Amino acid sequence: MKQTWRWFGPNDPVSLQYIKQTGATGIVSALHHVPHGEVWTIEEINKRKSEIEAAGLTWDVVESITVHESIKTRTGDYQLYINKYKESIRNVAQCGIKIITYNFMPVNDWTRTQLDYKMEDGSEGLYFNWADLALFDRYVLKREQAEKSYPEAVVVRAKERFLESTEKQLEELAAIIMFGIPGEQKASIPDMRLALKAYDKIDRATLRSNLSYFLNEICPVADAFGVRLAIHPDDPPFDIFGLPRIVNSIEDFEYILANAPFESNGICFCTGSLGTSLTNDLPEMVKKLDAKIHFIHLRNVRSDAEGNFYEADHLDGNTDMFEVVKELLTIQKKYKISIPFRPDHGHQMLDDLGKTNNPGYSAIGRLRGLAELRGLEEGIIRSL
Repeated sequence: MKQTWRWFGPNDPVSLQYIKQTGATGIVSALHHVPHGEVWTIEEINKRKSEIEAAGLTWDVVESITVHESIKTRTGDYQLYINKYKESIRNVAQCGIKIITYNFMPVNDWTRTQLDYKMEDGSEGLYFNWADLALFDRYVLKREQAEKSYPEAVVVRAKERFLESTEKQLEELAAIIMFGIPGEQKASIPDMRLALKAYDKIDRATLRSNLSYFLNEICPVADAFGVRLAIHPDDPPFDIFGLPRIVNSIEDFEYILANAPFESNGICFCTGSLGTSLTNDLPEMVKKLDAKIHFIHLRNVRSDAEGNFYEADHLDGNTDMFEVVKELLTIQKKYKISIPFRPDHGHQMLDDLGKTNNPGYSAIGRLRGLAELRGLEEGIIRSL
């Protein structure tokens, strides 16, 4: 598998020089300064590409060209934004980048409730707790009838935690939950309330239909330019804030692929997002998705009985990483291809403790993950 590394651009605390030292040869990046929905120009793409190549690396994957909320809701100027998305695909392809990852998560992107969860070894990782999410949802966001989205026990704990929380703690929790993508504009509580309002009449079937419409619009362009699209699973893979999430399971993937049967339509297989749901059998999912896996995120999580989870070491958690990587390598061998992967997230550890890093994207934790995954891959290849 092609070893890549996510880089958030010139303001990323982990420099391209440091990435070069990890052994990764490819970069996964995006133009985070371009507002959602606007066209990525050839000039801006090539500027970022030149920065990467000057460091002796290649820009292998775009992650992500963000899908505008109007497209997800299929309201307002959605067709205009789809046309802009098509133009961005053409421009990326003309600059020589042929894999584009994106997601279709409504309103909120990846969601956690703590960024410095303490591990037994003293390192820190990302954590998600349902009671903290419910606290934010009901008492900070103040979404109508928010309590109906959670089990009674979670609602009770959320109220207890709210009563014990200071104003500063509530502000910090809100900032974590709405953190979004590093380098992009932060949302406010009023922004989020307004965005949620747009989904009042959108259920799971409607959102699925909107995704299918979007894919049937953009996939012919991607096919024409030899671009592979890779939809990222929802993170976490559960409905939150009363919103449907539709990219969580093998059934979801099969629907997405069947309703837009184009060569370019494919999957970003994220073991961390998918592995959070204990109903997902990841090795079997890999077998079924086969060559439709266009990009890979490898990380691990450990969940408790209530569905709270923390991001574990890459080889320790819900997911049997050996079996997943073995199946991925079997696909590569069958089709004589090299699917790019990146070590997704990592613990804040060693000299990175106390430093300012993008959550989950410190250097040393991901370096450990890459080293472990590289060793696992080598061992499997030699044993096959």
